[in-house]
Amino acid sequence: MTSLLGSAVDLDVGAAAAGGSCVSRHEGRVVFVRHALPGERVRAVITEDRERFLRADAVEIHAASPDRVPPPCPYARPGRCGGCDWQHAAGDAQRRIKADVIRQQFTRIARLELPPFEVEELPGGLLGWRTRITYAVDPDGRPGLHRHRSHEVEHVDRCPLGVPGVGDTPALERTWPGHTGIEAARGDGPEVTLLAHRPGPGRQARGRRPPDRVSVVDGPATVDRSVLGRRFEIGAGGFWQVHPAAADAFARALLDSLEPQPGERVVDLYAGAGAFTAVLAAAVGPAGSVLGVESASSAVADAERNLGDLPWARVERGRVDAGLVAGLAPRPDLVVLDPPRAGAGPDVMRAILGLRPRAVGYVSCDPATLARDVAAAVDAGWQLGGLRAFDAFPMTSHVECVATLKPCATGSEP
Repeated sequence: MTSLLGSAVDLDVGAAAAGGSCVSRHEGRVVFVRHALPGERVRAVITEDRERFLRADAVEIHAASPDRVPPPCPYARPGRCGGCDWQHAAGDAQRRIKADVIRQQFTRIARLELPPFEVEELPGGLLGWRTRITYAVDPDGRPGLHRHRSHEVEHVDRCPLGVPGVGDTPALERTWPGHTGIEAARGDGPEVTLLAHRPGPGRQARGRRPPDRVSVVDGPATVDRSVLGRRFEIGAGGFWQVHPAAADAFARALLDSLEPQPGERVVDLYAGAGAFTAVLAAAVGPAGSVLGVESASSAVADAERNLGDLPWARVERGRVDAGLVAGLAPRPDLVVLDPPRAGAGPDVMRAILGLRPRAVGYVSCDPATLARDVAAAVDAGWQLGGLRAFDAFPMTSHVECVATLKPCATGSEP
């Protein structure tokens, strides 16, 4: 079969798919088209030719969707920066697309038809919300952002998604020889920290380089964060939600859905610096307890520093797996988890449900792995008690969900 790579084809664009593209067909094969919107007719250039599918970029719009808008960033174009997926879509259209993708994933993977819901907009608009950006550095030391599905670096003078000092960091005006990346991070205050990423020790394995060595080169070593009015001081390189309004929104969603009661016992898996640990501790009070589990030693240190006034709450270092979860005692009333994009996995989910909590709150940044883990819960006799979705990453295909799992009413009591 002759490769179509680089060929231009006319396509009728169908529904959006996960990952920031839309689905079309050409000569019997599925085509994943970027820079298009559902219902459009476009001229597209094939950028990848696989045996079962093609990838393409829409380079000319023959019939435009009413949801199409001019991308506000000059780098958000075919063949340019790959950081954003939906800059050519109006904000309400972006959220509808994300809701459709969540429904697709739950139908396909979890075999569940979701009731009507909307992806909720967070305060602040579509631009100027990222409090942390890691810029890639090319072999010549020039910083920028990766192109889509590529190691090539698009050199940029700013990123409009970033908050002041992050999206327009002066680091973009310098060269960084010997670096793999340069990261700008800002907390709730005006101070910006610059962190250097250098190649880590060890050998590259399976095409992946060892984790970077990250160090502060400018600005404070710690930054201030907050969740529901509680202040945190965390390492500038530590994990925190990048959208300023995200931590509050997710914490409120957990409290609303789980309704933790004074005196209850809670387990907080993948606890990070303890943001949810603290919120849950305030809800259960001194008569209750919250145990967080986190694998990153720096995050555990941050949690220890910030939970000192809540002696009934603590975060311990550990790798979340089925064995660790199964050994947790005494039995918790609630379990909260906020895993990385790969999700918890069916084994961990079964171990969580084996603890017989009265409810589980699951914060997820990937609808596909969330749907997989919800399916494992349903197979174990649990039900999806609620689902909320938040547009915590405007202009991109990413979306955050907060799901609630509860035992089925006909099942055995926890």
